[in-house]
This record gives sequence, structure tokens and C-alpha cells, in this order.
Amino acid sequence: MAISDEQLAQQLQRGDRAALTALVERHYDPLLGYLYRMTRGERSLAQDLAQETFLRVLRGIASYGFPRPFKPWLYAIATNLARNHYGSADRRRTDNLGEDDEYGAEDAPDTAVLEAAEAEAVIRALDVLAEGQREVIVLYFYQGLPLQAIAEALDIPLGTVKSRLSIGVGRLRKLMTESA
Repeated sequence: MAISDEQLAQQLQRGDRAALTALVERHYDPLLGYLYRMTRGERSLAQDLAQETFLRVLRGIASYGFPRPFKPWLYAIATNLARNHYGSADRRRTDNLGEDDEYGAEDAPDTAVLEAAEAEAVIRALDVLAEGQREVIVLYFYQGLPLQAIAEALDIPLGTVKSRLSIGVGRLRKLMTESA
């Protein structure tokens, strides 16, 4: 039987660094995907924030309270880091959506080009949404968190999560239809 995230967090609280390794192995890729979307496609920034998230987990593990679900706690840390990054006064945003393409157009398979173009269009559309709507949509659709876990991760009421999801999906659908 696999050990739960919550059990691993308890082991980490007791000083077992192997538990951190297991948590990173389980959550790094999905967390990176979340942060990639939250940083508007800035891969290197998303990687930096993902690493910082796990550093904060390590430093703040004493504040984790079992049996609280670990995943919403982790995503709350990541969300706050992303918010703080964009909230800092000295931050100047530059568009670099093309910087992180895995393939050049000449050597990419047709499906990869289409998928990359579609992903870029979704990232641009997500960027237009209000921050709260974008967070809820990415946590729900891309990270698969249930609505209650999103409410816990963002420290907002469940009704607010539902409202932001509904309004955000409607706006996203409209934006994607207009750009097609």
C-alpha cells in the first residue's frame, strides 16, 4: 500500500529527508505545470517558483497540521509565491511565449505544432482573466483539485470558488471563440 502525502509530511516533520524526495517526485511535474500557467508561460520562472515552493515546504513543515490534506497546502504555498512575484513593485512583465518552445517550427511534428499553438492560445486567454479566476481554473482543470481543496488552498469560501470558476470558464470560452 502506498504511503499518503499526509504520512510523508509527518515523516518530514520528524526529520526524514527521504519523505521530501518522495513528495517532490510525486508533485513536482504537476506543480510545475500549474506554475507555468500561472506565470503566463514563463518556463524558467515557473521552475524557480516550483523549487522555491519545495524549499518553503521544507522550512515550514512544522506548520503543516495533520490530517489536513497536503496537496491544497502545497498549492497554497505555490499560489502565494506566484502572487507575490507579480505583486512586487519592481517586477516588469515581458512577453516571451515563444522562448520556451521545445521544437523549432521546421523540425516539429504537425501535431506538436498544433498543440503548441493551442496551448499558447489558452495561456494568452488565461492571462486576460482576473487572477482569482485564472487560479481557480488552473487548479480545477489542470491540477484536478476538487472545489473544496481549491477553497482551502486559496483560503476563500467554497461559494467564491464556484463563482470564479463559472465566470472564468464563461469568459475563457468567449475569449477562445473570439480568437478562433
